[in-house]
Amino acid sequence: MIVRKFMQWAASAPAAERAEGAGSLARAYLYAGLAPADKREAEVALTALVDDPAPMVRKAISEALASAPDAPAAVVLALANDQSEVAAPVLGGSPLLTDGDLIDCAAIGDAFAQAAIALRAPLRAPVAAALAEVGAREALIALAVNADADIPDFSLRRMVERFGADGELREAMLSRPALPPSVRSDLVAAAAAALKDFVVGCAWLSPERAERVTRESCDKAHVVIAADAESAQDWAGARELAAHLRAAGRLTPGLVLRALLSGNSCLFEATLVELSGLPEAKVLPLARDWRGAGFAALYGRSGLPPKFLPAFRAALQAARTCAHTIEPGAAKLSRAIIARVLAVAADAPELGALAALLRRLDVEAAREEAREAARYIFTPQVEAPVVVAIDQGEFGAAPRIIAIDLKAIEAELAA
Repeated sequence: MIVRKFMQWAASAPAAERAEGAGSLARAYLYAGLAPADKREAEVALTALVDDPAPMVRKAISEALASAPDAPAAVVLALANDQSEVAAPVLGGSPLLTDGDLIDCAAIGDAFAQAAIALRAPLRAPVAAALAEVGAREALIALAVNADADIPDFSLRRMVERFGADGELREAMLSRPALPPSVRSDLVAAAAAALKDFVVGCAWLSPERAERVTRESCDKAHVVIAADAESAQDWAGARELAAHLRAAGRLTPGLVLRALLSGNSCLFEATLVELSGLPEAKVLPLARDWRGAGFAALYGRSGLPPKFLPAFRAALQAARTCAHTIEPGAAKLSRAIIARVLAVAADAPELGALAALLRRLDVEAAREEAREAARYIFTPQVEAPVVVAIDQGEFGAAPRIIAIDLKAIEAELAA
């Protein structure tokens, strides 16, 4: 009877009052312990109010039912397919919506509705994959920052493929923990491409110079990614990175050599496994015996340039000799290793281009060392307080050390 009177009142009440009443009715349905007959009437009334012409009425119902597992399923589904302002509360929290419902709503919804779905916790992989495929930019940023979203690796790559030029999306994706190496590689390439287009468009660099800077910067970043995989003992991640770089056309001899010049053999070994097509158990012993004929055969099977074989052998030997000077998981170029490989390349006329590359890398390493030294030299050093020993114990006992900052005392007395 009360519900019937409510509906009669709602027929002529102003929209703001109807919205307040609709929200109260929805909360009463959930929490007031209505009799079965009254609850059925309340459900009918809520279903009828879903057709109310005022969005604020429908939004009030949506907010009241958003997280309730006992809400009327038909009402929740109708609200989920309403305009985004009304649908957002239930899309973001209702446990009654299935993955299929959410995927369907994402396909027809605008950026606001898609973002509400993207921020659900937890968000299952099928829904995340659908959003990655059809979601707007804002929705994908929301998806990337949702730590409770289960986003498949292929969907992460699809997000980069669609909106990799957007800096906000790249930043949001990089904030995700345990990002796969292949996705990090795509983010590096996307950022480099955006930066190259910008500097060329501003005429700050020629297209050729911008291309070289971009390529070398990408190679440097990929060595860092490989070093992270080596530090985490993630051999599968290194293999995945090598396979992805090969598929993208970025697995070059220069990149692999840069990794060795940084004392990082993980990417080199993964590259040999990827390019040779041989099992890992057979490749690794041959790769670590760089002086043997087996290594030369493996190198040739991998399709790397034959004329670079002496340089790679020299790099492997130098990396072994200088291993004690290189931190585990290193990603910085080692000038000691570069010098030994450069000595080999300088004696071979056919390696002139390689020697030029090595000299550029040596300059890069020297500048990096200088930057680190400058940061250390020019960083203000905090002076330690003067330490005075005062004997407060018995004769023969060790003195108790009290730290006294004499300069601070002098400054206070002067003041």
